[in-house]
Amino acid sequence: MTQTPVALITGASRGIGRAVAMGLAQDGYQTILVGRSRETLVPVAQAICEQRGRDGELAPVVVPLDLSCLDNIDPVLGPVIYKLGRVDVLVNNAGQYIQGSLDMRCKDLERLLRVNVAAQVAILQSVVPVMKQQGSGHVFNVASRAGKVGFEGVGGYCASKFALAGFGESLYRELVPQGIKVTTLCPGWVNTDMATDAHCTLDPGDMIQPEDLSKTIRWLLSLSPEACVKEVVIESPKSMA
Repeated sequence: MTQTPVALITGASRGIGRAVAMGLAQDGYQTILVGRSRETLVPVAQAICEQRGRDGELAPVVVPLDLSCLDNIDPVLGPVIYKLGRVDVLVNNAGQYIQGSLDMRCKDLERLLRVNVAAQVAILQSVVPVMKQQGSGHVFNVASRAGKVGFEGVGGYCASKFALAGFGESLYRELVPQGIKVTTLCPGWVNTDMATDAHCTLDPGDMIQPEDLSKTIRWLLSLSPEACVKEVVIESPKSMA
């Protein structure tokens, strides 16, 4: 069991997850990097090790995990969490983007809800009991501005992010009295591969940067135990509609 604070980050191989993992590692956290494939996670782990120098005891734990396979989540995460003995920070960042509203296939909507909602809940079910035993922890659910505003043509994605934000609202009320903070992050367009896949028309320099999310999380973690921030909405000036 480690006495070093532990942060579990999903979607850690790129974008927001990578930036958050790098930032928290810099702050002294033992990181658990969760992503779809080992091949994409290893370079992040190597970058963290290079950033840290010789501190081998804090080498990241790499956990390949397909979040669409709900039954695999606890069997994979459980032993990792048990070995480390604690989780102080959970960043529920992994997600999927599929366009469509009434025109989308039901199986695509089902996949969105499985990955963006059900998988996030399954991860929470693996992590929160440990935080309850500790009497402390901080959960960050990365939703979206699409979890606050319904945008044309992406009804399925909006529904999944509204659901995650709503679940976070309930968790906030349930867990804060037990010493566990819960914050829902709702960023607009972030300069990631997801924005490219979604054919975002903003220039990369006009978007929110992944490091902005990392800095936000690190700042929130620096607040006193009595300061609980339920939700953070981050907008870029050119996409505030």
